[in-house]
Amino acid sequence: MRKIINSTYVSLDGVIGNPQNWTSAYFQDEAAAYAQELLFSCGALLMGRRTYDGFAQAWPAMEEATGEFGVRMNTYPHYVVSDTLEKPGWGDTTVIRRADAPGEIAKLKEQDGRDILQYGFGPVSRTLVEHGLLDELRLWIHPVLVGEDDPEGLLLLRGFSASFELADTRTFKNGVIIATYRPAAK
Repeated sequence: MRKIINSTYVSLDGVIGNPQNWTSAYFQDEAAAYAQELLFSCGALLMGRRTYDGFAQAWPAMEEATGEFGVRMNTYPHYVVSDTLEKPGWGDTTVIRRADAPGEIAKLKEQDGRDILQYGFGPVSRTLVEHGLLDELRLWIHPVLVGEDDPEGLLLLRGFSASFELADTRTFKNGVIIATYRPAAK
């Protein structure tokens, strides 16, 4: 069975929104190598609509600059959970309706193939946790206080609770810590 691995950037004050504004100084050789290793160990991307819209706009234009990483991002099978997306225009994209998400994602996990990667933590991630479908949560903890008062709810833990167990840690020279968690046994 394939695993679903969530990979999320987070600041020390729990901010996950607009990571392009506060993570780039920390994305050096170690982080790039880890990100590439993670991406290439997986066989599909699972996203919510907000992440999909951002990726579908950005990645086609970034392929030349990012090489095989960009090619992989653009050619992966993409699964997006959305009730409003009608005609996805980014590569091999399948739309999953919200009401069908738990069952359809469970079917994806049962298929043969490499693991499924999800970037960012939002409503889809919460659905995964609530239905026992998230296997790993990899938090890229950045040594920065963003200090945003976020009206859009882009704080990691707003209005949500779940228990996890630490499975692994990796520390980069620049102070970023990747903490890998698995859902705690009930």
